[in-house]
Amino acid sequence: MMEVEGSMNRAPDQSSFLRSRRSKALYQFKQQKLPACKPVLTPISVITVFMLMGFVFIPIGLITLRASRDAIEIIDRYDVECIPEEYRTNKLLYITDSSIPKNCTRYLKVQKYMKAPIFIYYQLDNYYQNHRRYVKSRSDQQLLHGLEYSHTSSCEPEESSNGLPIVPCGLIAWSMFNDTFTFSRERTKLNVSRNNIAWKSDREHKFGKNVYPINFQNGTLIGGAKLDPKLPLSDQEDFIVWMRAAALLSFRKLYGRIEEDLEPGKVVEVNLMNNYNTYSFSGQKKLILSTSNWLGGRNDFLGITYLVVGSSSVVISIIFMLLHLKNPRPYGDNSWNKKSLSS
Repeated sequence: MMEVEGSMNRAPDQSSFLRSRRSKALYQFKQQKLPACKPVLTPISVITVFMLMGFVFIPIGLITLRASRDAIEIIDRYDVECIPEEYRTNKLLYITDSSIPKNCTRYLKVQKYMKAPIFIYYQLDNYYQNHRRYVKSRSDQQLLHGLEYSHTSSCEPEESSNGLPIVPCGLIAWSMFNDTFTFSRERTKLNVSRNNIAWKSDREHKFGKNVYPINFQNGTLIGGAKLDPKLPLSDQEDFIVWMRAAALLSFRKLYGRIEEDLEPGKVVEVNLMNNYNTYSFSGQKKLILSTSNWLGGRNDFLGITYLVVGSSSVVISIIFMLLHLKNPRPYGDNSWNKKSLSS
């Protein structure tokens, strides 16, 4: 009996002890009295950190910039050159009149050896895909489930046509890019692959395997490309690529890959259909052939950023060093505060 009573007496003591410890820790936390590591930033340590940042960032920037420049690009703007002379003063008439032929031929000269795969991009400039009304005009649930999902009011004004629902609905799908390209070299057609140009996660999880285009581009106002009603959305990769809206007003989207090497001095003949209307908003269209390396395609932004940050760190460290040598002050000296108070 005595042992049981002793254990019962110890239990309240232990719980009260834990409560007191918790309240004490909470008090220290509120009053900012908890143990903490407070490094002292001396002039020498600050100068050393900035100098090390410069010595690390500058080489990384040079390596990144060199890798970016190793990627070879051929860029051709064709939206102006592919308009006949008689329509260059009225571009809208040319692009909106379906009776006018839209075929065009461009010649791209290869300056450096381009190793396969060579990525084909189309670039649109002054195109605000990030406009709030445009970005919201879609239904992700409909893209995945089709007509099983009927709440598509966000797709206005391309929600329905002739009283029937549109699949896929929305302005993004309606305005899909519809210029087409074929490539040849010395009158021999180049092997262009258009498979696996979309993200695997998009194909498998965002676009339904049993969702087919229904009543698409059947209205009075035709937007961009038409979709194959016999193929599910998950298999129409050019559509999946287009549906990933860009964040900036100038953007590139993958069209395909040339699976053959291109030797320097060769000329690639491009036969294209100039269908897409960018003339109503002063947009631009470009065709790009690009190789890739371990860093990806050609993009100087990352390398330049490293160089700017590294150079700035070195300059700041030198300025701090000169100031420290000119006006040294021992650690713990608060004479500057006394002078300010006396004045």
